Amino acid sequence: MKLQMHSIRFDADRKLTGFIQKKVDKLETFYDRIIDGEVFLRLDKDQNNRENKIIEIKLNLPKYQLFAKERAKSFEVATDAAVESLRRQLKKRKDKVMER
Repeated sequence: MKLQMHSIRFDADRKLTGFIQKKVDKLETFYDRIIDGEVFLRLDKDQNNRENKIIEIKLNLPKYQLFAKERAKSFEVATDAAVESLRRQLKKRKDKVMER
C-alpha cells in the first residue's frame, strides 16, 4: 500500500518509517480495497508530558475514509494503538459491506 509519511518538527529515520509501513500493510489482510494512506508524526511541544509523540493515520477506501490518532511515549507504541483502532474500523466497514 502506498503511504505518504509526514514528520512534523523532526526528521523520521528509515527504521521508524519502515516499522509504520509494515504495521499498516498488515491491515490489507483484513480489507483488501484500501487505496492509499497518509501518516502524520508529530512531537508535542510540552516536554514535561512524557506522552509527547502523536501519530495520525488516514486511510482512503472507495467512497470512505478512516482515521486514527494516538498519543504515547514512543511512536512505536502509538503506531500499534492506531493500527489496532483502524483494524476495528475496517472490520466494521467490511461487515457493513457484506450485509448489503
